Amino acid sequence: MAITVNVHEAKTQFSRLLEQAHAGQEIILSKAGKPYARMVPLAQQHTPRRMPGRLAGHIDEAFFEPLPDAELDAWEKP
Repeated sequence: MAITVNVHEAKTQFSRLLEQAHAGQEIILSKAGKPYARMVPLAQQHTPRRMPGRLAGHIDEAFFEPLPDAELDAWEKP
């Protein structure tokens, strides 16, 4: 169940409301008695586990070749 809070109260109690939203509480912000915005927690972002060596063999031998002089000059010019 959502709680409704006017904008002035939200300004003075922002930290408390932020903690409540983070805990899962939906908070409706109202202005002049009308719903204006909603505070809800962000969905948990799943960070995939890193797997060392996952891309082994995907770098071509040409990657290790020296760059042509023209390209090296382009990188070194301001």
